[in-house]
Amino acid sequence: MRFTSEQHADNGVLERAFTLGEIPGILWTPTSAASAAAPVPLILLGHPGGLHRMYPRLVARARRCAADGFATATIELPGSGDRPRSDAAEQARADLHRALAAGEPVDEEIVDRLVLPLVDKAVPEWRTALDALLSLPGIGGPVGYSGGVIAIGIRLAVVEPRISAAGLFAGSFVPRTMFEEARRITIPLHVLLQWDDEGNDRQAALDLFDAFGSQEKTLHANMGGHTGVPPFAGDAVAGFFTRHLR
Repeated sequence: MRFTSEQHADNGVLERAFTLGEIPGILWTPTSAASAAAPVPLILLGHPGGLHRMYPRLVARARRCAADGFATATIELPGSGDRPRSDAAEQARADLHRALAAGEPVDEEIVDRLVLPLVDKAVPEWRTALDALLSLPGIGGPVGYSGGVIAIGIRLAVVEPRISAAGLFAGSFVPRTMFEEARRITIPLHVLLQWDDEGNDRQAALDLFDAFGSQEKTLHANMGGHTGVPPFAGDAVAGFFTRHLR
């Protein structure tokens, strides 16, 4: 991990851009994480890709987490931002958008082609980033995962024992083959669902929630489309992580 820039926000949050090999990322830490004497928990911020495009939402989430005493970090997804594109992924994405624009059901084969390779590549990168982040002074466990892509969150919750709780956004397609992985999840979950999400299958999201194997799982559903998440939904997520990472 190599830090490439840093800036201090007015609210006492230190933002540092970094690269992990060829992967760009951002780390936000509250001033209370200045030394190893008082390490703070870490939340990994998931997103659908494109750090520059997603930055305003990511920094808002990071600042809220810092106010609650958490460090946060994110990395660019494979095939997003300035990272090399995959022809297969681009074709699958075009097929997905074509089906949605035509109001047609999205074929499971399209979802598999788009999501499974992404999960297979992104999850090892997230785990490598976690290794590097937890080696920094001032950052310690426990660790949470927050956001999407929900399929990435599912895989991480299954294979990464350092993640103690996950807040997942049910706003992206999940291959049916991953429902079996969902049944193996045991950590506490808080799942956010937009009831009228125009780009997601509501029944599939409900079926996925039912499949999660966690004894403690909460579904927080709100009316509105994909980008219509109400501000108070963030309060519920913050309370969830405070309970489980403190």
